[in-house]
Amino acid sequence: MAGPGRPPAADPDVARWRAEHGAAVRDTVTDSGLPVRPLYGPGDLPADHPAGLGVPGAPPYTRGVYPTMYSGRRWSIRPLAGFGTAEDTNRRMRMLLAEGATAVNTVFDYPTNRGYDSDDAWGSADAGLGGVAVDSVGDMLALYDGVPLDRVSVSLVLSHPVAAGAVLAMYLAAAEQAGYDPASLSGTLQNDFMMETVVLTAPNTLAPRFSFRLAMDVVEYCARNLPRWHPVSFTGYNYREAGADAVLEVALVVANAVATIEEMRARGLAVDEVAGSLSAFFTAAGDFFEEAAKFRSARRVYHRELTGRFAPADPRSTRLRFHVQTAGSSLTAQQPLNNVARAALQGLSAVLGGAQSLHLCAYDEALCIPSEDAALTALRTQQILLAETGAARTIDPLAGSYFVESLTDEFDRRIGETLGKIDALGGIVAAVEQGWVHTEILDRAYRDVGDVDSGKRVVVGVNTADTGSAQSVGTFAVPETLPRQRARLDRWRRSRDAAAVARALRRLDACVASEGNTMPVLIDAARAGATLGECCQVFRDRHGGWQQPLS
Repeated sequence: MAGPGRPPAADPDVARWRAEHGAAVRDTVTDSGLPVRPLYGPGDLPADHPAGLGVPGAPPYTRGVYPTMYSGRRWSIRPLAGFGTAEDTNRRMRMLLAEGATAVNTVFDYPTNRGYDSDDAWGSADAGLGGVAVDSVGDMLALYDGVPLDRVSVSLVLSHPVAAGAVLAMYLAAAEQAGYDPASLSGTLQNDFMMETVVLTAPNTLAPRFSFRLAMDVVEYCARNLPRWHPVSFTGYNYREAGADAVLEVALVVANAVATIEEMRARGLAVDEVAGSLSAFFTAAGDFFEEAAKFRSARRVYHRELTGRFAPADPRSTRLRFHVQTAGSSLTAQQPLNNVARAALQGLSAVLGGAQSLHLCAYDEALCIPSEDAALTALRTQQILLAETGAARTIDPLAGSYFVESLTDEFDRRIGETLGKIDALGGIVAAVEQGWVHTEILDRAYRDVGDVDSGKRVVVGVNTADTGSAQSVGTFAVPETLPRQRARLDRWRRSRDAAAVARALRRLDACVASEGNTMPVLIDAARAGATLGECCQVFRDRHGGWQQPLS
């Protein structure tokens, strides 16, 4: 591929322009360090490029995972909702569905995500503040009251394996109580062991291999019992928010998928029994063309890696389907209304890159949980992208752009190099255990902060165009949560059969010790009335206390 430092393009007009004007302009780089020339032409593409691009719905899926893409299936409008108690979030969720959201995206609070009950000393100060507090099947019933779970896809934004399986178990038990057949339920669980061991470590963190095992228990259970459920969504978004660049974001997702399929094969499941239910969660950050190219390249790399490593019989097994959220870390508390423009442009890059599902951050998220007005503005922005911009009228509209195709190819090359490094370390679990992933993310995070502080990377309203006057927006006050949740927990514990709960927790502990699949036992514990914290404490007692290998 031609590019900076390589011979000029063969196109005579481009070559003439470079000869006449090349000295007056300079090459630059994207936010992730990919080289960018000031002008591209046909010679910047490989000779076999038209033949290698393909069509939507066919390998290598550069142009999209479905043949008709948005012409036949719009992306899911899946805004986040989560704060306070289950009743608080249920009202927000139902409002968003009534206003045009097509799927539910539930974010859980910090104690829930880390596997603690709301009244636990480790988490009580955060109850309900960063998402909805859920401690029991009773909470889960209240959370989705009135939501038709057999018709609405539900994303459980629950990333730590210490709690992910337990929360899914409570969701399934609640759905059963509400009269739903679990096999009819569709949705996604994040369930990513790197969130627990790299990105958002909690008190008493589980060891990586055990955290990975718990995540794989969910994948295996869903592959055998829940045909419409995505049991893992590799959280590239959160790797990026922690500091990874776009190349590392995709490489970590692909490496995680490879490890998942390898583990499932070891458990007796063929690649075609598992791969179709895997999904990813990416960010859409501020470098517009880099992000669009990243999505296109991610599909191509994913197809190539899964094909080469596992030779699936079903070509659909190598399709990378993903949800996108605009970059929360790009939002600014200064001049927060600027965030409306940021989210709109980032969302457009996801649409042009072929996302299957999208959430746009609200303009006030750098300040607070989104207010209802801010959440509606983000929802309306998605509806404008779909109805008014024309972006969905044709498939892969950036295909053939000399610049975008060149970026796509450069992503392909760099992601492949990074995957080679992870393979050399022994795979993604070993790379986490050795601290390689931590170091790579921290190095990039340090560089990015320095670039903003120095002004090398411009952030409007922060290090340029800062008027010095505050831009005032109303902030959302989360309803008082802990007293209500503590009272609910007290009632729940008094009303259940304590002996049955104790038996269920002993069975869970025995299952952990015997290395059986924990999901059936977690579901039984949820049915018996065990709380989230009680189940997760079994895991911490057996395999907690891991320290990140940071030097």
